[in-house]
Amino acid sequence: MNRRYISEQLRRLVANRANNLCEYCLIHEDDTFFSCQVDHIISLKHGGKTKAENLAYACAFCNRNKGSDVGSILSNDNFVRFYNPRTDKWSDHFQLEGTIIKPMTDVGEATANILDFNNIDRIIERQTLIDLGRYPHPSVVEYTKK
Repeated sequence: MNRRYISEQLRRLVANRANNLCEYCLIHEDDTFFSCQVDHIISLKHGGKTKAENLAYACAFCNRNKGSDVGSILSNDNFVRFYNPRTDKWSDHFQLEGTIIKPMTDVGEATANILDFNNIDRIIERQTLIDLGRYPHPSVVEYTKK
């Protein structure tokens, strides 16, 4: 079997497990122009597998910005891994402050920087969704509770 192939059944499992939210920025797929995609948390080129425990649901922007990266170098010159939706709790690494996704840890900072959570276009998108009562989506509660 092609190790890049993700079956429809596996795609549905990933989407349902995430409540159809991007597991990184928490936008609901219904509120994105490009919908959401299945992301390899650890990319194939880094030895990641196409198995449920290595897959996350990601909006097109988060997935594109993350690419095959697994972490980043912070200002202290240390390599820091990205947030892993399968092993990390979102609220341990991020906090929603209005339209801003505030990183709370080095993992959060590395992830927020590379995935560009607080790019002005993303902030405007979230503000529009907040004004419409669509962000954070009701199914976000499990990610943001402390």
